[in-house]
Amino acid sequence: MTLADVARAAGVSESTASRAFTRPDLIRDDTVERIKRFAAELGYSVDPHARALSTGRTQNIALIVPDIANPFFPPLVREVESGAEQADFAVFLGDSDERASREKVLVDRLSRQVDGFILASPRMPEEQIRELAARTPTVVINRDVEGVHRVLVDAATGVREAVDLLAAMGHTSIAYLAGPAETWADQERRAAVLGAAEAAGVRAGVIELGRPSYEAGRECVGSLIATGATAAVAFDDVIAHGVLAGFSLVGLNVPADFSVVGCDDVLAATTLPALTTVSGGSAASGAEALSTLLALIDDSATAPERTAIDAHLVHRASVAPARHIRR
Repeated sequence: MTLADVARAAGVSESTASRAFTRPDLIRDDTVERIKRFAAELGYSVDPHARALSTGRTQNIALIVPDIANPFFPPLVREVESGAEQADFAVFLGDSDERASREKVLVDRLSRQVDGFILASPRMPEEQIRELAARTPTVVINRDVEGVHRVLVDAATGVREAVDLLAAMGHTSIAYLAGPAETWADQERRAAVLGAAEAAGVRAGVIELGRPSYEAGRECVGSLIATGATAAVAFDDVIAHGVLAGFSLVGLNVPADFSVVGCDDVLAATTLPALTTVSGGSAASGAEALSTLLALIDDSATAPERTAIDAHLVHRASVAPARHIRR
């Protein structure tokens, strides 16, 4: 049974019948329903290999993230997979383990099997990303690479709101608990903390933690206390969650003895106390990146553009007016 048989039975052209399976959004819903009903009755099913040969498309896309265990990425992955399924695409998921070399290997091995890439917080050098985008439709999330379609979560605005809130509560010394210094996200958040602190007349220091983890947050508490700071803004909620546990282990209370702010809003509702954080737009960035990638694959996208997703501070229970930490 062929597609031509289905088209004949449904009373449509073969190209219309093809669109019902490849781009149903381009034709009327009742037409799609009629074509698929006749296909089922006739026992027709799409041969993906034949379709790839005839269209030059695999109907696959690749999504590569730096650390699938980081809670920021699962909502992003789910949004991409859900939208891809609706567009009749499958998603190959890769985890680069925060390594540019592994990310490059994944890209090279998947290139012939996919129609496009979404790179979330990529670690590869900019030149390699541009080379990939020149030969394969590519969208980048949270990396500002000129000349490539990118979706950026503007956490800096929310981070500045956090510093302003802490200053208004009487905190005169705060710390930024940094993530990977080579990443765009850390550079933006670091600059926002230091800039807002200077503008508010607040002393700010940086504690380098590198790869964000619960353990890194918990173990930095001794260093954090030694700085004399009374509040901290963490690179992400994972680090902030570890800080909450670390203060509990040394007999101090958040927020009575110390205030903590996270970023990304992926753990806040499950921490104790509920974490004040910057709502980070994980799912929204995934949806926007997929929409842009599908347009690129369909040759209907505009010139490379920079799309920003606003983030804002969500005030919960982990911050309070300043007081001296008990020594």
